[in-house]
Amino acid sequence: MPGSIRKQKLNSHLERGIPPLLRTSSYTFLPPSNHLSFPNNIPNTSIFLDKYSSSEDDDDDDEKNEYVQMIKKGNSELEPSIHDTRDEGTADNWIERNFSLIRLTGKHPFNSEPPLARLMHHGFITPVPLHYVRNHGPVPKGSWGDWSVEVTGLVKRPMKFTMDQLVNEFPSRELPVTLVCAGNRRKEQNMVKQTIGFNWGAAAVSTTLWRGVPLRALLKRCGVYSKKKGALNVCFEGADMLPGGGGSKYGTSIKKEFAMDPSRDIIVAYMQNGEMLAPDHGFPVRMIIPGFIGGRMVKWLKRIVVTTQESESYYHYKDNRVLPPHVDAELANAEAWWYKPEYIINELNINSIITTPSHREILPIKTWTTRHPYMLRGYAYSGGGNKVTRVEVTMDGGETWRVRTLDHSEKPTKYGKYWCWCFWSLEVEVLDLLSAKEIAVRAWDETLNTQPENLIWNVMVLKVDANMVTQLLTVIISERHLSSQNLAQEF
Repeated sequence: MPGSIRKQKLNSHLERGIPPLLRTSSYTFLPPSNHLSFPNNIPNTSIFLDKYSSSEDDDDDDEKNEYVQMIKKGNSELEPSIHDTRDEGTADNWIERNFSLIRLTGKHPFNSEPPLARLMHHGFITPVPLHYVRNHGPVPKGSWGDWSVEVTGLVKRPMKFTMDQLVNEFPSRELPVTLVCAGNRRKEQNMVKQTIGFNWGAAAVSTTLWRGVPLRALLKRCGVYSKKKGALNVCFEGADMLPGGGGSKYGTSIKKEFAMDPSRDIIVAYMQNGEMLAPDHGFPVRMIIPGFIGGRMVKWLKRIVVTTQESESYYHYKDNRVLPPHVDAELANAEAWWYKPEYIINELNINSIITTPSHREILPIKTWTTRHPYMLRGYAYSGGGNKVTRVEVTMDGGETWRVRTLDHSEKPTKYGKYWCWCFWSLEVEVLDLLSAKEIAVRAWDETLNTQPENLIWNVMVLKVDANMVTQLLTVIISERHLSSQNLAQEF
């Protein structure tokens, strides 16, 4: 199939059975897997329900089983992860990684995305070894038995929770969530004018099944104070040391209203695709904030602090901002644009991508007189739980648009939220591709947000104002190799 990886026999050593779900009250719990070095004999103590209303009540067993089968199939098609020679001499030399990941920032730190064709081949659920990675420094070495998460600040009962307590004393929530780096497709922007960010392609996006403790349940256990007493923000701090020394840790924050909103499904996650978190993805515990950019989902979580002010972390201010097009890095620093709250990014922007035909794909044409169908494919997503309602494709410069049928592999939550990407396809005649100067795609969500025709540059990421977001991806059709009856496509 065009756009998928070559059909080859892949090792299946990563195929692992997902332990069965055990039901307690209205919540589901996944027993730890010894194969994955979970601690043995975790006690089944009483469960702290805390009046937490979880959309787990409405889970469909058939849907869960379908996700399990996707995970098994994806793992069976993977080659083994390895200790990559490219990590030799770095602090990450102990981590096994998939060799096919595309490294974007040199040898270290590790920032990578999968080949786009491989990502799309696996469909809705991404195998963990192919999940994109955004690291700012060395991966911390954590131990399940020694790790704890502290909840402090403006709470009545500051506490530290061990991993065993998170698993056994709290309700769990398991759901698929699409994670996206705010810089997804930044390479296209850098080709127009260089930003201060590195070149993400169109594969800085992945979807996996996450399990963890609702953040709201942790905060209620500790007795978070009211707004009148100054509790306005919830800060997250990881264990990863940032480059440059000084002991600074990666951190960020969200508004307390978000943290306490049960419809947002925010969890303190300890499992991904039915297994313990991988080192690159935050072992043993991390934040998952559905519908938000990846930069808010702190990995290797150590502290949750309820505060009046936003996080004071360097990256909370100097990253993940959308500044006006006239503001370059020099002006942003000189005039303190980074600290203006109106430019922060939280919820994802709407986006749509053409993935098939792939870059420099050759489309063989048997005869020039016979109409031969070809399938265009791609993905789309939006933020804030908003459903992508339509995707449109044009092959005539926007004169006409064809509305595509969408494949939504998730069901809405009990609050009507959609946290995952969807897929679109369009069957076209190859001869129509010859007459098309470009192909463009745009998505719409239920709030009627869509994408502008042209890129709007900013110093950090490929994002524009709240109502018109992200440039259209165009695919230029070339008429090379016509003598050999081939159609070459290149971006």
